[in-house]
Amino acid sequence: MRNFAKIGLQITIVTYAILHFFTSFFEINILINSLAIIGLCMFFLSIFYLSINQCKLPSFIFILGVLVLLYADSPLLDGILHGTLQMRNMIGLLIIVPLISWVLREEPYIEDIMSLFYRWINTSRRFYFGLLAFTQIIAYFLLFGSITMMYQFAHIILKNHQTEAWENFKGTALLRGFGLSTLWVVSIPSFVFAVETLGASLWIAIMQGFCIAMVGTWMAVIFSYFQEKKYGVEITPVLQTELTNVLSYASSKEVQVKKVIEFFLLFLTLFGSIFVIHAIFPLPLMLLIPIVIIAWVCLFYFVKGKGRKLFFVFKDYVKRDMTNQAYQLNVMVTVGVLIYGLKHTEFANAVVGGLNYIQDHFPLINSLYLLPFLVVLLGFLGLGPLTVMVLVAGILQSMALPYPPELIVLAVTSGSVISILISPVIMPVIVLSASNGLNLFTNGFRFNWKYAIAFYILVQAYIQTMIHFW
Repeated sequence: MRNFAKIGLQITIVTYAILHFFTSFFEINILINSLAIIGLCMFFLSIFYLSINQCKLPSFIFILGVLVLLYADSPLLDGILHGTLQMRNMIGLLIIVPLISWVLREEPYIEDIMSLFYRWINTSRRFYFGLLAFTQIIAYFLLFGSITMMYQFAHIILKNHQTEAWENFKGTALLRGFGLSTLWVVSIPSFVFAVETLGASLWIAIMQGFCIAMVGTWMAVIFSYFQEKKYGVEITPVLQTELTNVLSYASSKEVQVKKVIEFFLLFLTLFGSIFVIHAIFPLPLMLLIPIVIIAWVCLFYFVKGKGRKLFFVFKDYVKRDMTNQAYQLNVMVTVGVLIYGLKHTEFANAVVGGLNYIQDHFPLINSLYLLPFLVVLLGFLGLGPLTVMVLVAGILQSMALPYPPELIVLAVTSGSVISILISPVIMPVIVLSASNGLNLFTNGFRFNWKYAIAFYILVQAYIQTMIHFW
């Protein structure tokens, strides 16, 4: 039964992607209706494939969406089918984005970069900064898979050092690095959705998020210094010894230089092409990014002289990686039903009324102070950054907040960063705990709560200052 569900799921996901992209350019009613039905089929097939136990959250959201539709006196079946189309751009993005990881599997880019820049990472502070910065760059390609990849890299160097002090050193760098990437990395679905939905300028949102992420990176380095003193360990001499051992097996310098140039060309071509095409053509970001990714992956294999391998890459991707996306796709389908239902109620007006009430009674507090807490609260309920962003940004879209959309994007994405850092029940922390063996509470809340508070203060200081000048 599970094998049948898996095959059915693969077919429905591929068909959904094809119909989504086709109907984005050619609106044919019968195909759009087919897309809605296929989205519903995807939901039920995902439950059969993953089991009802693993699909508690999407099932709950779907039931909640149905109840909201009934409460709003909307036609039930019509509401469900319209709801499955609500997140079609996000679903299309989620289907395609993991293809990027296949490019990084072709060559040992990370090892060669770290080997070439040895002198820049041979102290504890420099190494920590390197892990933070590079996790953000790798997140561009692997999303939260960057945590696992970078942990394996750090583990190769520090495999003989697995006490709590060392795991704090490695784990906080990776989790904070990935969290900060959600402020500016254009291939992170939650960031793209917030920018697109709230109507923010892409380049302003990226530059603003990047600058805050850089300040947050340096702040994390300072926190790591005091944490090292607290544990009473000397990381630098041990790190230098281990790096010397690893470098004895490294590639030649010529190969390292070649791979480093190749990696940064890959980064710039993907990032730059998205930016330039979006500036020229008025395409929605969530439609543009997957199209660019497909073209970029194909171009990579042809330039590397591996064009024949491309068919097998897509074949393996459909067989293996695509079904790994089943849970997230399932969540997006059900969240779409819920958001569609909420749009037919007075929910948005009630939220606006609540925010206005707080501002009336506490004049110094505006809604931008509160939005990060809403994201964090939902994160503690087990909703991942993307699910939370879809819900919150989807609601904010129908609210006329008197602030620049770029500041609203920063407020909600900063909440996403904090949620990633301290919530013990979302995927980035779970992935890290699976890698280092520490429990979820330790990796998340215990290691990061002080940094999370400092980061909130940093972002709010910027937002509340910019309100007066924007």
